[in-house]
Amino acid sequence: MAKLYFNYSSMNAGKSTVLLQASYNYVERGMRTLLLTAAVDDRAGVGRISSRIGLVAEADIFRAGDNLLDHIRKAHEAAPIDAVFVDEAQFLTEDQVWQLAHASDRLGMPVMCFGLRTDFQGKLFPGSKALLALADSLKEIKTICWCGRKATMVARLDGSGRIVEEGEQVVIGGEESYVSLCRRHWVDRDLGPRCD
Repeated sequence: MAKLYFNYSSMNAGKSTVLLQASYNYVERGMRTLLLTAAVDDRAGVGRISSRIGLVAEADIFRAGDNLLDHIRKAHEAAPIDAVFVDEAQFLTEDQVWQLAHASDRLGMPVMCFGLRTDFQGKLFPGSKALLALADSLKEIKTICWCGRKATMVARLDGSGRIVEEGEQVVIGGEESYVSLCRRHWVDRDLGPRCD
């Protein structure tokens, strides 16, 4: 259905895997998808969506000043699009979330966004805040803390594996830089028994 979806989680829950699988399902049925990812996230290379289990796909990139409604409209006019998938949606601006909502409403296509809800300080990312307010459908992709409870928070680590409590909201990194924790262990700054 033509809705704006927000699939959110903490780090390492498999958001990109779910995105790539859903896009594959459309393509397998002869439909066309448009994949978008944030230019700032270059861990797998700029314009690539990559999952921890090895799935990879090329994607168009977006930057803060880009008009995503125009981008989607032009791509749709060139060859009809059946669904739009946005990875790293936390990096969207509020205006871009509105543009995605308009793409869904005016162009009649589902727009599925995948991203983090909160940063390492427990604060909403701008894109996530707007998606939580505007999305027609919200779905949490769950992962677990070291203790087995549901992980809802993210801790940032320094080069020595210690928790960082201050700094810029955006520092690109993966498992070497971030760990998902339940709220209790995030508050206690307890990384638990970690295997090195």
